[in-house]
Amino acid sequence: MTLLGSGERRGNVLDTDMEVHQVPRTWQRPASPRSRLLTSLAAAAVAAVGFGAFASLASAGTVSAPRGPSGLAFYNPPSNLPSGPHGTLIWQRPAGGLVPLTDAAHTKLVLYTSRTPQGNVDAVSGSVSIPKGKPPKGGWPVITYAHGTTGSADICAPSRVHTGSPAESLITYVDPQLNAWVRAGYAVVRTDYQGLGTPGPHPYLIGKAEGRSVLDIVRAAQQVFPGIGHRYLIAGHSQGGQAALFAAGEASSWVPNLNLKGTVSYAPASHLLTQAKALPALTTPSSLTALATMIVQGTTTASKNVDPNKLLTPQVQQFYPLLDQTCLPQLGQTRRLGGIAPADMLTKANKGPIYRVLDGENPAVTTDAPVFLAQGTADTTVFPQFTTQLSNELKGLGDQVRYQMFHGVDHGHIVSAAEPDVLPWFENRLPPKG
Repeated sequence: MTLLGSGERRGNVLDTDMEVHQVPRTWQRPASPRSRLLTSLAAAAVAAVGFGAFASLASAGTVSAPRGPSGLAFYNPPSNLPSGPHGTLIWQRPAGGLVPLTDAAHTKLVLYTSRTPQGNVDAVSGSVSIPKGKPPKGGWPVITYAHGTTGSADICAPSRVHTGSPAESLITYVDPQLNAWVRAGYAVVRTDYQGLGTPGPHPYLIGKAEGRSVLDIVRAAQQVFPGIGHRYLIAGHSQGGQAALFAAGEASSWVPNLNLKGTVSYAPASHLLTQAKALPALTTPSSLTALATMIVQGTTTASKNVDPNKLLTPQVQQFYPLLDQTCLPQLGQTRRLGGIAPADMLTKANKGPIYRVLDGENPAVTTDAPVFLAQGTADTTVFPQFTTQLSNELKGLGDQVRYQMFHGVDHGHIVSAAEPDVLPWFENRLPPKG
């Protein structure tokens, strides 16, 4: 599943060649806690000259990015979305709250277009951070980061995070690594995913929706900062690990003008069908029930045949409206969904429709760029055996995979534990200085 773990242990790291390394102990998890006219003109420019020409104009500094409204109005897109290609910028503005990366020269909020799995144009929010100094020849290389589970409600979107946000601890824990990537010379872009922060339901763990959000923000970022190049890497943790792999699988066809150099997936959600079928055996109340309920809600965006009113027991249905109101830490409280055993969440209704959706969301994809899978042995959220199975599936599809296990590392600490190995891997595949 996709909840951040809370364990504190870190130990040795084991490569697939059995070489043992010591994991550094230097990181501590942070404490928990205008114009529509301009938009229309920008869209017209894209439609008139095409995306590539638009990007060239932006690089020449002859097209200004439209500024979005202040406050939460930023997340409400105009009624007529730009008719250009997916990844078209709607508007932008400087980021506030806890969103700006401290080591970045600038961080902007962005609202951009993507497409749902059903092919509908959608507005997606996120943030873009660029390094200090001048971009190298060819532009700053990009790392597009896919976040872990925060919740399904709009207030859980990472680009909305501020001190005291209900999902603050599930967002800011990776700031040390994101800042390190910016210091190294990478532009870092972070999508909120479709329906998270913006109107409409969040397709939780629906890979195609997530992956397109991860890819399209790179195109949008180029329209905000002319110094951003076309070479990029993908990274993601947990829910984002699944999203990262789906993005990698669709990259060559979805954004052929961009050049993917590699993907890092930390403890990715996988084999959801297998895990769903195991729910009846889990008879102890657990925050897993909150995650599983979010998954049920997510599958409704992929199939009209999934009916929560029939699938969920009355015990769970009483809390179902909260999924659109608050975030995972609150949903998982014992007085809410966390007080219900996973075995008690589903009725005896026909589960065929939801099982068919989940069967298509395993991130075993084909990608030309290499993959780095990082997994902690002490992870009790994404169990190591599922990631090992996923690694074998990816290799069986012909992917180039480095699978690295980190001894004693739990779900919440895998990003920090893997950083001494991941950053050099990034730099070898896409040198930040050109």
